Amino acid sequence: MTGADMSGNRAEGRNEGPLERADRNMVELLQELRVAQTGVQILFAFLLTLSFTERFGDIDDVQRGTYVVTLLCSVLTAGLFVAPAAVHRVTFRRGVKAETVQLGHRLFSLGLGALVLTLTGAVLLVLDVAVGRPFAITTAAVVCAVLIALWFVLPLPMLRRARNGNGVGNGTDDGAGTPPDGRETPPARMSG
Repeated sequence: MTGADMSGNRAEGRNEGPLERADRNMVELLQELRVAQTGVQILFAFLLTLSFTERFGDIDDVQRGTYVVTLLCSVLTAGLFVAPAAVHRVTFRRGVKAETVQLGHRLFSLGLGALVLTLTGAVLLVLDVAVGRPFAITTAAVVCAVLIALWFVLPLPMLRRARNGNGVGNGTDDGAGTPPDGRETPPARMSG
């Protein structure tokens, strides 16, 4: 039996069945979302207040466009980060906990991508107004690259090792279950 056996047997390395695993994965996902949501909410509030400042009337068309795109990206980011909780609420006790966790993972991943754009736009806007466009563009590009590297590139070697069976869990996630990329068939419907 592997850690990914979803037939109702206990997963290797943990004394939990598929429903317990799905419950744990949902709790972990929601805890991670709480961390991200707080920052997005603060950034969104900051962006909303900018348009009501006296200096906002002095910005040029490029800065105004950057502001609008960044504000809309922050709305999209907040929506993507809230969506897993909303999906969980709608699907509560419908027997689709594992599928809800998978969808929540995908929405959170998209939210992280949108957050890269939001933070890059915010840096571009603030630095363009504060110190000038050339420095702002360069710094925003560096910020974008660093965030992509930290959030999306850094985990790739671990994923490659896990796929090749060379990782700590011999190719399985310590928590077992269906990988987020859907390589395995999800379990039959569970209550949750």
